[in-house]
Amino acid sequence: MNNKKIEIYCVNTGSNMALEPGQTLMEIAAAANVDAKLPIVGALVNNCVKELDYAVYKPKVIEFFDVSDINGQRMYRRSLSFIMVRAVHDVAVGCNVTVEHSISKGLYCELRSVSGEYVKPTDELVAKIKSRMQELVRADFKFDRREILSADAAKMFAERGLDDTAKIFEKRNIFFSSIYSLDGYDDYYSSYMVPSTRFISVFDLIPFYDGMLLRFPTDFKKMEIEPLVMQPKLFDIFREHKSWVKLLNISTVASLNALVEKGWAGDLIKVGEALHEKKIAQIADQIKQKGNVKLVLIAGPSSSGKTTTSLRLCVQLAVAGLHPVQISLDNYFVDRVNTPRDEKGDYDFEALEAVDYKQFNQDMLDMMNGKRVEMPFYNFQTGKREYRGEFMTADDDTVFVVEGIHGLNPAMSQMIPAERKFKIYVSALTQIGIDAHNRIPTTYNRLLRRIIRDFQYRGYSAEATIKRWPDVRRGEEKNIFPFQEEADVMFNSALPYELGVIKKYAEPILRNVSERTAEYAEARILLKFLSYFKEFPDGEIPPTSILREFLSGSSFKY
Repeated sequence: MNNKKIEIYCVNTGSNMALEPGQTLMEIAAAANVDAKLPIVGALVNNCVKELDYAVYKPKVIEFFDVSDINGQRMYRRSLSFIMVRAVHDVAVGCNVTVEHSISKGLYCELRSVSGEYVKPTDELVAKIKSRMQELVRADFKFDRREILSADAAKMFAERGLDDTAKIFEKRNIFFSSIYSLDGYDDYYSSYMVPSTRFISVFDLIPFYDGMLLRFPTDFKKMEIEPLVMQPKLFDIFREHKSWVKLLNISTVASLNALVEKGWAGDLIKVGEALHEKKIAQIADQIKQKGNVKLVLIAGPSSSGKTTTSLRLCVQLAVAGLHPVQISLDNYFVDRVNTPRDEKGDYDFEALEAVDYKQFNQDMLDMMNGKRVEMPFYNFQTGKREYRGEFMTADDDTVFVVEGIHGLNPAMSQMIPAERKFKIYVSALTQIGIDAHNRIPTTYNRLLRRIIRDFQYRGYSAEATIKRWPDVRRGEEKNIFPFQEEADVMFNSALPYELGVIKKYAEPILRNVSERTAEYAEARILLKFLSYFKEFPDGEIPPTSILREFLSGSSFKY
């Protein structure tokens, strides 16, 4: 009998532990006496996310996390979604629920009959579903994860009318797959859960448009739900693109993969790009029809395709008979010594005060009033603004097109009369899901775009991009998202086919992330996500496509 112990290193305590093989992470956390202000819900084991019932048999490096960690937050939202799905099954007999997209700091969900028709829930039904969810939480049911034959999983979900989920298992080239069970109800989820329902202590479910809004903490350290903020313009753009994907019959990964198998990839590329061009042309026509617009401000989060959108808009503005002139907000950076610093003491180049927005306002106003203005040039090597004798003015047909993260902030153009400006919000709002219960976060789409672009054009590894991403996201939450409803129009830069194309470019870059880095966990999550997609041929993507901004082959100069 072998009683040899194994050694693990606990990052949380900074100590080594000798343990009997086969202990679970939950047992190890208790033995290590890990100090956590919030309940521990999982751990990174050799930088791979694991649930607390994971048994350890070999030496490992283990770092426990609670719900305030990004991985813990994902577990929380995923587990909450499963509780809702189970409650709908129990209360809304004959209905299935679909997790559509994020909105208003929550997840918008819709009910459908078995035949696929929309069912608008009454206030009473939503209240019953919420009450059942609360019962499930109090009962402290375990989220049971088990392995079953992939063929059996496909058959089970097909019999329940969940064809897109069934196709996930039909196409798998492995014998066994994982599914979850909650009090005897089986479902599929793309990643891990918290240990049991009692960990989901804070949530809400309210009627919302034609469906329901599943709400969860936005500040997981305080475990509080923010007051509801309506986002009607953003919701409308989601609804518009939902009708597009319904028209194209590609609401899930399975339907997208089917197009590749049938050889229809080129057709989808043509239609997707035509929809983009039509929308941009419509925006140009709106600007033209307003009659006196002189300043177009374009803003959006990182890797949303703002630059290509602005360039394509300039083409369409010219078609409409206007004279578009691009202006870079980068040239209005304050001298580096005057740049504000963040809480870490580093320069905060994304703060509004990093831009001389008062001078920008004055220059725009002067040019609109017929004055000749000397334009600034920011020297990034010296960290100073310079003037090099470059003058600019405007004629009757001139429209200044300005792209930057603060474009929708009222302070950025406070001196310009409202009737003389037009604001555009750009983001990549992914509209297909893995299946009905596994949505695709829009941040995945943008992060993958950025990983490819940073690698190809800036020489950054995936590790470096992933490491910076949390800071980028914090900047977006502070400087971009609060102002998105200020837009006159929103443009969804996501293309229905792009994740299949991104797979080809992103996978080799992500595989180079070392297991010894903290970014390895995120790289594995992204690789798992991309594994659902069939590789999409990219030969027919036009040189003016937004995707070309990230992949290469664009006919625009950046």
